[in-house]
Amino acid sequence: MSKGFASNYRIVLLAVGIVGCFGALGARLVFLHVIDRDELVRVIDKARRQIIVESARRGDILDARGNILATSRSLIVLGVDPQSLRPGDEKKWPQLAELLGMPLSDLARVFYTKTRAPAAAAPKPDAAPLFTFNPSGAAKPATPDDDDTEFDDTPNENGERPIRWAKLSENVAESTYAKIQALDLKGVYGARVYRRAYPHNSLAAHIIGYVNKAGEPAVGLERYADFYLHGRDGWREGERDGKGREVAQFRTREVPAADGYSVMLSIDSTVQHIIEAELEAIAQKYQPEKATIIVSDPRTGFILALANYPTFDLNDYNKVPKDEQGAMRNIAVADMYEPGSCFKIVAASGALNENLVTPSTIFDCSFDRIDYKGKSRSLAREDHHFADPQHVPLTQVLSYSSNRGAAQLAMLLGDERFYDYARAFGFGQLTGFPVGGEIDGSMAPPSKWDGLTITRMPMGHSIAATPLQMQMAMGVIASGGFLLRPQLIREIRDASGELVYRYDTVVKHRVISEQTARTMARLLTGVASNEGTAPEAAIPNYEVAGKTGTTQKIINGRYSEHHHVASFIGFFPASRPRIAISVIVDDADAHALNGVAYGAKIAAPSFKHIGEQLIQYLDIKPVYAAAGATNLVMGGVRP
Repeated sequence: MSKGFASNYRIVLLAVGIVGCFGALGARLVFLHVIDRDELVRVIDKARRQIIVESARRGDILDARGNILATSRSLIVLGVDPQSLRPGDEKKWPQLAELLGMPLSDLARVFYTKTRAPAAAAPKPDAAPLFTFNPSGAAKPATPDDDDTEFDDTPNENGERPIRWAKLSENVAESTYAKIQALDLKGVYGARVYRRAYPHNSLAAHIIGYVNKAGEPAVGLERYADFYLHGRDGWREGERDGKGREVAQFRTREVPAADGYSVMLSIDSTVQHIIEAELEAIAQKYQPEKATIIVSDPRTGFILALANYPTFDLNDYNKVPKDEQGAMRNIAVADMYEPGSCFKIVAASGALNENLVTPSTIFDCSFDRIDYKGKSRSLAREDHHFADPQHVPLTQVLSYSSNRGAAQLAMLLGDERFYDYARAFGFGQLTGFPVGGEIDGSMAPPSKWDGLTITRMPMGHSIAATPLQMQMAMGVIASGGFLLRPQLIREIRDASGELVYRYDTVVKHRVISEQTARTMARLLTGVASNEGTAPEAAIPNYEVAGKTGTTQKIINGRYSEHHHVASFIGFFPASRPRIAISVIVDDADAHALNGVAYGAKIAAPSFKHIGEQLIQYLDIKPVYAAAGATNLVMGGVRP
């Protein structure tokens, strides 16, 4: 007969079971909260907490008129989590493939590839491009060691790991991404990135430089001005739910991104286009080895345009063949050449500045040897036939480019003083140009000269300079006697357009007096005249001052009769300089008249063509000086 109650045995057994459960639960709680607490907190934090990096936008590079030369475009790196795809979404795949511009078969292959092989296995040739999701907002290649996936990445029994991020495209426009989101494809999502773009392709390529695929500024102003351009990334710390979505109310800290500053250059895109078009014309006509054109404001030292041939497209810098990568070098500052007769301005300026000569001083250029410091020195032959070589005034030494007259000018100065003037003009030292891997050229001190150096260096041999050094040396005369630092950056502005810093003219030092500069400017106008070596450089109604150079290149250790560097460097209007231009063409002999590339025939016409276009564009007014006037008004630079 039942008593209606459980037996004592059952009660005890039930009680023991309940106590055991509570004991096990208590033990588990002790284990979780005491013994293994740190490890569990780490796992939970990893699963829930996240730091999301917000990339800053890199600042723009602008020309002097505000035109964009380099900018950052907002793009989407689009990917898919193949594990999250819903049945039935495959009906929308054709629309997605069309938006991405990729074959449907390729898209399907990525979607259906849900695992990746073990680390030791070699990847299949046709394997999909696999990526994991990086909380910083960018996609990165998947590796077995990745721990940034949003879900469990445990290998299956075959050692294969589930794919949680496979890249579909890295260049999806914002507008296209909005259409993709409207398709409501689960598991397809993107991360916003900024990619550098150069709207004008190769324009000013050697100045601007580029940002490489890793987002690192490689060369040019991109690298030099990176401190201003790169900005500061922002970030926020918060939590996410079980589906990996951010829970905004649990954000604990947030630092907004600060976009980079914009850098405004002195480069004028129109002037840059003019000289690049001229270089292209030179290349087509003469097929030189290389060439450089520089345009600057001699009153300030700011560069208005600088271009080299050959060049390259900034947007396709990584597609330049290895054997053509020399085109990426800024030869205006990274290569040197013997400047030839353009260098004669140094000896003439120095002798005038020391009051050793006047414009009417006569030189005897009839002999081929001269005594100097007790030794007989040979003189170079003349390229011009003088009517009376025993009576050559200084005016004709420059206008007809007398080699023997230049040597005598240097001898009047003496070794040390001539060398000091060459240094003062900026030779043998860096100009301070901010980009391009600048070199300092080559100029030996007098202690290392041989017996011919004093007769050869004044005519531009036994010295090597960069094109920019020669441009700035001519600028000494145009500026009224000052050596100015060549500059590219005009202003720095913040993301809202407010001025942060403005660059000013930098005077390195005075080289010659203002009166000497005026006299030299007047003497150099004789070069670009019917009585000079370069009538091809003359611009009607404008005073053009300049100097030609035709330099034999050294081939196999000897000066070549068939390989030359042709140059013309000058400025105008001579009495109130607005523009200085250098045109330097290397090895155009094969297609030059009579097989010799003379500066007057190759470079001077380009100087004139560029000058005529700049007169119209910059509205340069002619300056008419009275015949024989010496009181020229120079560029107005003051220290």
